[in-house]
Amino acid sequence: MTELDLFGDGAKPGEALRGDPERAEPASGDGGDPAPLAARMRPSSLDEFRGQEHLLGAGRAVRAMLDSGRVSSMILWGPPGSGKTTLARLLAREADVAFVPFSAVTEGVARVREIIAEAGERRRVTGRQTILFCDEIHRFNKAQQDAFLPHVEAGTVILIGATTENPSFEVVRPLLSRAPVYVLEPLSGDDIQLILSEALEAERGLARLGLTAETDALDFIAASSDGDARRALGVLEAAAHLAGERGAIDVGMAREALQHRFATYDKGGEEHYNLISALHKAVRGSDPDAALYWLARMVDGGEDPLYIARRLVRMASEDIGLADPAALATAVAARDAYHFLGSPEGELALAEAVLYLATAPKSNRAYLAWGRALRRARETPSAPVPMHIRNAPTGLMKDLGYGQDYKYDPDESEGVADQEYLPDALRGERFYDPGRFGFEKTIAERLRWWAERRTKPKPGDG
Repeated sequence: MTELDLFGDGAKPGEALRGDPERAEPASGDGGDPAPLAARMRPSSLDEFRGQEHLLGAGRAVRAMLDSGRVSSMILWGPPGSGKTTLARLLAREADVAFVPFSAVTEGVARVREIIAEAGERRRVTGRQTILFCDEIHRFNKAQQDAFLPHVEAGTVILIGATTENPSFEVVRPLLSRAPVYVLEPLSGDDIQLILSEALEAERGLARLGLTAETDALDFIAASSDGDARRALGVLEAAAHLAGERGAIDVGMAREALQHRFATYDKGGEEHYNLISALHKAVRGSDPDAALYWLARMVDGGEDPLYIARRLVRMASEDIGLADPAALATAVAARDAYHFLGSPEGELALAEAVLYLATAPKSNRAYLAWGRALRRARETPSAPVPMHIRNAPTGLMKDLGYGQDYKYDPDESEGVADQEYLPDALRGERFYDPGRFGFEKTIAERLRWWAERRTKPKPGDG
């Protein structure tokens, strides 16, 4: 590869290679039309970047990296519109390294090899490093991600991966050990409002239209954006078209521009597990309002209602148990009702079950008892069944003592026989210890009464 292959016409060693996007002007659409507002308002310096103070504030990790003048490989994990791509571009600009974007959705390992070959030549000819920015890195399978490893280790490229999915599940461990994860948070409402105000006033934004916007309209857009600056700017741009030149954007226009706000939910990813965890813990914490809210978020986000129903059955067994035996029956009935009715009518049955479970007395004593019993069963898999409670269907078995001296409890004077039911090796052990609330309080009283009757002297004893 010659120097003319690497550099544009008239370029000299040390100047940018063709395709270094951080050297380019903001993109424009076809035919000279301006690019979308979100693209035009992309920050061109860290001073214009909003949010993520936990990374960019004084003494924070990414700021310290910039202050040292050295950028290293990293994974940026955050929701859409939180600034992952923009931050990566600004890091390249601040560190004066080449920035080459790459999409794991539309490109493959062959393109990675091209970028790495160009980066190696750039480093040899100009001494300039290259940031390989891999957007949606979680879309690469593990073998494809492994292709980055030797080149990251050798310093041929600085890898910055961006993902909306939990890297713990989606990024291979060897890569995580070489590229620390930095978490970007959704932008705050104040950050979004500042971005909207700047877009209205900036020349590259909407200033030429001479628009005004009601505070309530900006508040509505900021609240509806879920911390996504790109979404907020898209709504503002649509509202600007509705208002027209020199117009005023009001809440009605903002609502019309928004049309329908899609729920932030991924049925197979991090948000799926976060929301079902929130629902389960709200039920366990006896907060019916929070439980209903998280149920609504999941249903509105497109979650399979039968998945939710299965989790409700689990909650009834695990967190309520015998404190309210009707909880399990209610959860199973809700599952059957949804299966019978479907959406939307069946969703009310799920809501009813959630309210019942959230307001029921809580106990995990059955859950704990099952765990103890299972553990002891595994520790004593050969403990023999006591002779008096063995089955004796044949004469030979009776002659061998099977069932001998068994006492039939209903025939006893108080309905309780003084006999053991556990193997000798486990005699006296207790697995189930009922709680003090709900129906378990009654169970505890019964168990105490039965224990007293079993040890009470019988007529004729001694």
